[in-house]
Amino acid sequence: MPYADNDGVSVHYEVGGDGAVESDAPVVLLADAGYGPWQWGWQYSALAGPFEVVVPSTRGTGDSGAPDPDATDSYGIDAMAADLEAVLADHGARKAHLVGAGMGGMVALRYSLDFSRARSLALLGTSPGGPRATPVADGLRERLLASPDDSAALRESLEPVASAELLETDDLVERIVAWRRDEDAPEAVQRAHFDAMADFDASDSLYEITIPALVAHGSDDRVIPAADGRLLADGLPKGEFEAFPGERLFYVERSKAVNDSLVGFLTDHVED
Repeated sequence: MPYADNDGVSVHYEVGGDGAVESDAPVVLLADAGYGPWQWGWQYSALAGPFEVVVPSTRGTGDSGAPDPDATDSYGIDAMAADLEAVLADHGARKAHLVGAGMGGMVALRYSLDFSRARSLALLGTSPGGPRATPVADGLRERLLASPDDSAALRESLEPVASAELLETDDLVERIVAWRRDEDAPEAVQRAHFDAMADFDASDSLYEITIPALVAHGSDDRVIPAADGRLLADGLPKGEFEAFPGERLFYVERSKAVNDSLVGFLTDHVED
């Protein structure tokens, strides 16, 4: 299993895919706050056919290192962008297409500003941060937190991000809970991830990100409203916005439509 090192933090990543679409740039999947790589289970097979796919475990999740959440900036978006640079350098990728959900989208934005390998962005349920963005309400944030050791809490924490239809599919919920037990961050790290999201502000720098960007959002997202996605797309010089029916996990519940959109966008920009 490959690992990259960023200033003493070990970042685990997995590589797969056929790479049928010829490109020197893999597709990199960056997870939302607290979530392990499991969250990409609905996109991986669709993307791994045409592309090489790299899936890092965010620091604090999966098999990656977990710095002390009380240490200054140990879970800042800047640090996670540097983790991504370490992964791409270790993998030998000259360029990369970045697909990020929520916090992972923020990491992709910061990476695009601080480093030079990003070729395109696909940002799912992501906010630009800043004074015009909608902060995650304290009560909602508390509902999203759940210890991986507490299966009941993991189920309950899905309620703000999933539709009633998904929550009523017991076998799927049980599988998600099992994956989260194995891969999600401890609760203290989840809090640090949400703190990083709250501190993130790229609103004054979006004009500098001139690579193609697809901004996709669930129309009923309660964590980061779709209006924030539109704000993000409007601020990116080559941003395009696409709304999908559903809550925050719209890319799970509407995976076929989302995957078609992602594959089409990435194929269009393979050689940008």
